[in-house]
Amino acid sequence: MSAVAWTAVGSLAAWLWLLLGQGFFWRTELRLPPRREPDDWPSVCVVVPARDEAGVLPASLPTLLAQDYPGRAEVFLVDDGSSDGTGELARELARAHGGLPLTVGSPGEPPAGWTGKLWAVRHGITLARTREPVYLLLTDADIAHAPDSLRTLVAAAHTGGFDLVSQMARLRVESVWERLVVPAFVYFFAQLYPFRWIAVRGSRTAAAAGGCVLLRADAAERARIPDAIRHAVIDDVALARAVKGAGGHIWLGLAERVDSVRPYPRLHDLWRMVSRSAYAQLRHNPLLLLGTVLGLVLVYLVPPLAFVTGLVVGRTGVTAVGGLAWLLMTATYLPMLRYYRQPWWLAPLLPVTAFLYLLMTVDSAVQHYRGRGAAWKGRTYARPDTALDER
Repeated sequence: MSAVAWTAVGSLAAWLWLLLGQGFFWRTELRLPPRREPDDWPSVCVVVPARDEAGVLPASLPTLLAQDYPGRAEVFLVDDGSSDGTGELARELARAHGGLPLTVGSPGEPPAGWTGKLWAVRHGITLARTREPVYLLLTDADIAHAPDSLRTLVAAAHTGGFDLVSQMARLRVESVWERLVVPAFVYFFAQLYPFRWIAVRGSRTAAAAGGCVLLRADAAERARIPDAIRHAVIDDVALARAVKGAGGHIWLGLAERVDSVRPYPRLHDLWRMVSRSAYAQLRHNPLLLLGTVLGLVLVYLVPPLAFVTGLVVGRTGVTAVGGLAWLLMTATYLPMLRYYRQPWWLAPLLPVTAFLYLLMTVDSAVQHYRGRGAAWKGRTYARPDTALDER
């Protein structure tokens, strides 16, 4: 067998493993676990870190204030040094819409060793603890919640005995680039962190989606959140690891009525979102970067290349193996496209998207070594490994 044929066989073997041995990551039916409403609804404080978010707050903050929650709930928005009037706009929205009580705070500049978002979260949690809540809802400023979102989250956590319940908000898919890149972002995330493994006690897999995290206040204290993860670039994954490492029971699934309203109309916008934290995911390790690049090539680029090469040179076996691997790739991507209500014909284009992610990952490493990875929303950090992950 030629090198091309062996490589195609290796790619097919990888896809057979991913199909059956990676926690069925490609299935998308995992939603909030079965729940019943508690007799006494526990108190909740909602913490929203926000830096220069005036463009999205009118579409997101009113949905939090309008939560139909039977218990005591309050919203704490932390204006993280915004220059666009985020804090005052939040107050105006609260006056106009009413609903849950809103407190707007400001933490000042983060000290050395803290990412700005986590410093803002710390300030918000400190304010919230004066109310002695049972739960904390950590949600980003671009996340819009259905009126029963908080109610269903608390019921699921209370009924299931979870210390952390997180939903992967449905990201916006309206522009051409969003349609091509965004569903794949969630697909790759689920491949790295299979949702079914996350809820298994004792498993090493831990992850959360930072846009929507319901966390028991006592579990946060046990895990020393957020102080224990103050350096984290990918703060949602670090948060879940800390809670699970402290003995907490966690859950992550896809959301039905929790949506991100942040637009990414251009490829440049999506590129910045991914490259800002991609190399941090690899722990800034050049060997892991090399392995990731080779893995992306083998798993996502070899199948279509082998298929086309086999057709061109008349090697039926290579064509068949490459085509089967490409077919498995396409089939595993279809459920995510259906979840995002996108057309099926985007599925065979996943190798193109994977190639873009490969370039974004390499660019993330290049920016890291050039010392440019620490700038976000006008804030520059001394250390390149403290760049923010503020999707």
